[in-house]
Amino acid sequence: MFPPDPATTLPSDGTAGALVGRVWRPEVGGPSVVAVREDGLYDVTAEFATVSDLCETADPAAALRAATGERVADLAAVLANTPPEARDPALPHLLAPVDLQVLRAAGVTFAVSLLERVIEERADGDPAAAERERAAISAVLGADVSAVRPGSAAAARLKERMVAEGTWSQYLEVGLGPDAEIFTKAPVLSAVGTAADAGIRPGSVWNNPEPEIALVVASSGQIVGATLGNDVNLRDVEGRSALLLSHAKDNNASAALGPFVRLFDDGFSLDDVRGTDVTLTVRGTDGFELADVSSMTLISRDPTELVAQLIGPHHQYPDGAVLYLGSMFAPVADRDAPGQGFTHHVDDVVTVAAPLLGTLVNRIRRSDECPPWTVGAKALFRNLAERGLLVGAAPGSR
Repeated sequence: MFPPDPATTLPSDGTAGALVGRVWRPEVGGPSVVAVREDGLYDVTAEFATVSDLCETADPAAALRAATGERVADLAAVLANTPPEARDPALPHLLAPVDLQVLRAAGVTFAVSLLERVIEERADGDPAAAERERAAISAVLGADVSAVRPGSAAAARLKERMVAEGTWSQYLEVGLGPDAEIFTKAPVLSAVGTAADAGIRPGSVWNNPEPEIALVVASSGQIVGATLGNDVNLRDVEGRSALLLSHAKDNNASAALGPFVRLFDDGFSLDDVRGTDVTLTVRGTDGFELADVSSMTLISRDPTELVAQLIGPHHQYPDGAVLYLGSMFAPVADRDAPGQGFTHHVDDVVTVAAPLLGTLVNRIRRSDECPPWTVGAKALFRNLAERGLLVGAAPGSR
């Protein structure tokens, strides 16, 4: 389970897709962009200094396949060296598969997550009150809220009725209204990859994984690929106030992505993402196990609509963006005591998997006990410059 198995880390069709990742190479003192191929990981940084550069090409999948470079190592060897406690600093280890892209996330895009956010709000972040609020909210909403299309006339009528009753919520506004919740998940370069520790802020007593698919978007707004993500969330913190979202979402090692970005080509497209089933498993050292599966077909807004709200004339991302599409899971099974629901324990192993994207595996630790984030943009560009891998700014850049 830890480190992950290379066979399950890869998609079900192995290396048939155009898979790009990043590896820390101690011999060069920095990260390298790697193509994932049948016989190992190949360093293509001489052609694409960053994953962002690759994603800005006219056909990223074709460009990755055509790229040549030095073979770094077997995937199995790099995976085995990635967990922090097993790491030999003289050997390469995996990183998150994106770099300069802005890390953004869409919230409450599935009915189950919408209802759970309303429950958090009504319970003021108290897990003991969640079950009572769950029953009350279900009675208020009545019909299956997943049948209501966001921004539709039906959604407007529902809002009008609930406002009159005093039961409307800010989460219902972004879940059913015309404007999606799109927020900054974490700083550029701060994501962790598979086989790394994922962080829970100290002091949180009610938190959970948020398994998602994340889209990789070029600066043009073109969606060029996808990966798996875990948008780790603190339910007690966000439940106290939505204004504490940054405390609930952005902590050391709280943004997990990986194992690799699968670029779109003739064998993998946005339609495959739309129809993907995602599985979640949580295994604790206390013997607790949780397993669930859900489908992207249940998303309330099409991925293209979310991307259109992310990027366009109203907002530009010169280095591209990654967009978590929202979680289809809201674990509620009691773990520690009846009525307390689910919360993480330290050393939980969380596995997020999808057939055509592979498996993202992270172990839960306190964020102050995860390896600190030390390599930001300044360190990256200094290293690339030392390696002679930087080129002049593109014409028209600013």
